[in-house]
Amino acid sequence: MREMMKTMAVVLAAGPLAACGGDGGAEGGAQLTGRIEVDGSSTVYPISQAVAEEYMRSQGRGVRVTVSQSGTGGGFQRFCAGETEISDASRPIKDSERELCERNGVEPLEFEVASDGITVAVNPANDFLQCLTVEELRKIWEPGSTVRTWSDVREGLPNTPMKLYGPGTSSGTFDYFTEAVMGEEDLSRQDYTASEDDNVLVQGVSGDPGALGYFGYAYYEENQDQLRAVAVDNGGGCVQPSRETIGSGEYAPLARPMFIYVSGVALERPEVRAFVEYYMENAEELVPQVGYVPLDAEAYASNLSRVQELGAAGQ
Repeated sequence: MREMMKTMAVVLAAGPLAACGGDGGAEGGAQLTGRIEVDGSSTVYPISQAVAEEYMRSQGRGVRVTVSQSGTGGGFQRFCAGETEISDASRPIKDSERELCERNGVEPLEFEVASDGITVAVNPANDFLQCLTVEELRKIWEPGSTVRTWSDVREGLPNTPMKLYGPGTSSGTFDYFTEAVMGEEDLSRQDYTASEDDNVLVQGVSGDPGALGYFGYAYYEENQDQLRAVAVDNGGGCVQPSRETIGSGEYAPLARPMFIYVSGVALERPEVRAFVEYYMENAEELVPQVGYVPLDAEAYASNLSRVQELGAAGQ
């Protein structure tokens, strides 16, 4: 698997520094210094990692960016405690998390950065399943589900034991999937192999012929030789996840936005502002390189203007 998909937190190397603003320098040409910590969603992780890698390669050794992946919920806990400057999120911040941030004097500034499609995947040895309806997904994953074999899902499927893999409860992917499929966030059976690390889920499904799992599209695209995506029928026919169907919203109900949240106080620091500006200036190019669907150029330009306005207002 590519370096960008490593599970461990990554501190990335750097190169020469450019002049100012989004180029990584301070006013008057002074080199920026400092440390920026990013944590949160394992789904957004490859994007932030790629941006951090390119930023430090091109901008210099003065600013150190650390990117970790503790899940969207875990990331917000650290972010709202003031431990990180940026939180990756595969769902919008919850009211309870926003309230925690406010109690600690942290202002969470939301920026949408890409689109993803939660991919339902099976082992390539599975040659009997091409599509699942949302109702069948609900039958498999609902609390108290009695589905234990594939034949329990639908008549005509083999009596093969089913092994389930999915995100843990701190994952934004778990939150989004349960709300989209169950109609209520956090409703899910608990007897499955859970992890906030999508790589663990990929390995589980790829190593078990009877497996079914779900995770971010980039992790499927990166491992297509070890997985097979299952189409989803939301009532209008079976739709395979792809960059095209995710971007158009046709891959319903599992296409979703992805975000970074930036601390308002942290954004007043020139090195944080320069990094977030670089993020918005380069996301359109870097997002598809790690397997996700970029926003249009106007959306990134709007984000960039907002970063610059907020940063200037805080000075």
